[in-house]
Amino acid sequence: MDSYAIRTEGLTKVYKDFWRRKNTSALTNLNLTVERGEVFGLLGPNGSGKTTTVKLLLGLLFPTRGKSWVLGSPSGDLAVKRKIGFLPEESYLYKFLTAEEILDFYAKLFDIEKNERKRRIDALIREVRLDHVRKRPLRQYSKGMLRRIGLAQALINDPELVILDEPTSGLDPIGSREMKDMILGFKRQGKTVVLCSHLLADVQDVCDRIAIFNKGVLQVTGTVKELLSQNDAIEFVVRNLSREDIQAVKAFVESRKGSVVSIDHPSSTLEDLFISIIQHR
Repeated sequence: MDSYAIRTEGLTKVYKDFWRRKNTSALTNLNLTVERGEVFGLLGPNGSGKTTTVKLLLGLLFPTRGKSWVLGSPSGDLAVKRKIGFLPEESYLYKFLTAEEILDFYAKLFDIEKNERKRRIDALIREVRLDHVRKRPLRQYSKGMLRRIGLAQALINDPELVILDEPTSGLDPIGSREMKDMILGFKRQGKTVVLCSHLLADVQDVCDRIAIFNKGVLQVTGTVKELLSQNDAIEFVVRNLSREDIQAVKAFVESRKGSVVSIDHPSSTLEDLFISIIQHR
């Protein structure tokens, strides 16, 4: 069995115009691995290649060249699709159905037996905290409630791999915190989670590793800590120094051939890294 949940080699997608001429390179030579059981973040501005990558992994698009594997099998393999749960940025759900009915509909697509369907539906509705509106048609749901039932739909087949596109979209701060807690719960259950998001703080909170895309090219990948650390710099964190003491420390460093780049209240976030990569590459 492949030790990776996801693996790509030279994965490339070029969209062509009506005359079959090469037009837009949406993804170029992607080499990427995602470990089983980790929460992996895909970051990038609109048009950076994130959505194309997800569609290629799901078998919704065919690559121009390169290969990809999901859970040890080629992307698009029918047996593998049964092991994947996908929450798109916009869930296309039948609004005239109730929460119970929509989950029952999707469970039947996976040929889940009747008693097991009922057990899973009850458990998922409670997990996404919609038990009080389970009999209400989805057209009466708020955007945040629709997001939650969309997540339940993505989990109805008890997938090994969960792909979430902007999962906290439309959620209030409490709902966002609950969503992130559920994502960490998936990790504890041994599931692999791929998270696409523009909300960098969310990714920083839950992801083991991240990949940042720009203009169809993978720019960097690694843990948040690795990417935010600067190996060529050393940061001293001190408290309660007077201005005179700070100047004395600076003079000492310079006397030892060191270079003081800045003296400030330090702050380093994933947002800082993201903006620096997008603006300078």
